Amino acid sequence: MGNDFQEKTAETGNFIKCSGCGANLKFAPGTKHLTCEYCNAKNEIVTAETVIEENDFEKFLNEQEGKEDKQKVSTVKCDNCGASTTLKPNITSCGCPYCDTPLVIKNATTSSVIKPKYVLPFKIERKKANEEFVKWTGSLWFAPNDLKKYAEQSTDKLNGLYMPFWTYDSDTTSSYTGMRGVHYYETESYTDNNGKRQTRQVQRTRWYPASGTVFNKFDDVLVCASNSLPEKISRDLEPWDLHELSAYDDRFLSGFVTESYQIDLRAGFSTAKNIMAPQIRSTVCAAIGGDVQQVTGISSDYNSVTFKHILLPLWISAYKYNDKVFRFMINARTGEVQGERPYSAIKIILFSLTIIVVGVGIWYFASKNK
Repeated sequence: MGNDFQEKTAETGNFIKCSGCGANLKFAPGTKHLTCEYCNAKNEIVTAETVIEENDFEKFLNEQEGKEDKQKVSTVKCDNCGASTTLKPNITSCGCPYCDTPLVIKNATTSSVIKPKYVLPFKIERKKANEEFVKWTGSLWFAPNDLKKYAEQSTDKLNGLYMPFWTYDSDTTSSYTGMRGVHYYETESYTDNNGKRQTRQVQRTRWYPASGTVFNKFDDVLVCASNSLPEKISRDLEPWDLHELSAYDDRFLSGFVTESYQIDLRAGFSTAKNIMAPQIRSTVCAAIGGDVQQVTGISSDYNSVTFKHILLPLWISAYKYNDKVFRFMINARTGEVQGERPYSAIKIILFSLTIIVVGVGIWYFASKNK
């Protein structure tokens, strides 16, 4: 049915037309079919079993970059929140998926980008995502009262978006220098507050030079390839069930906005190195041994580097408070919510005043009872 269905449908923007009534079809989260809101037609997405293939990083950069399958996209930056949104070439008007501000399409720039190879389809539907969003806002201390009200009424304001990511695999060889600290104890005499001589054990550390080489193996180091999503939020949305990746298929994207990468493959690997660094340092510290360690230098080589270009699903929304836009993202596979949260100055002041009043009250009664 897959090929026959593709022949009878036409893609318009990020939608596919229903072969029955001509209305827009949308991918139904948690399923493997497209649904029509008007005639209730369900068009099954029939795909072969996905076999994940890694791409050789150096070979691609040196030989295949110009040969890789590419697609033309238009990108426009939002004047309100600064996010960059990817548009299909035939789109003439659109709102920013992050803050719903109308985008100035004439300011869009067109470029040719590498097509993604794999996609993690939406699993959590909009209603469930909104429930998680409401729970999250209700757990925030000092949040404005109208934030939860906004969340409770924002079901139709949640936008489904596929965010671009790179994944990197690498074997690392790291040479290091440092110092190994070994604790020992000495008996020390001192005079206490009553003038009596006492003794105590005092910890000292002997330091010894250390050097060597450690090896690490990294699999699927995940790097967000868009500047629209703050790196901290991107990391906090993890983990992702990457073992469930499907081969890229436009039908999974129908009804959702799709972002294209703004951070290229080479720049993405620089970020991946920063993500690998803490684990490499931890391995070095374990190799140095002792009770404490000082690392004075690490030099790493990255071997057998491979990568994938994938799309991951998010539900996103934005809230304006005191003329500032705060963005919220929901992992559309797990329901994990992260975002930039506003604080209510009035609530913080009232809380501080309460603490002061309670503190003064405790002091008053304590001094009165002396």
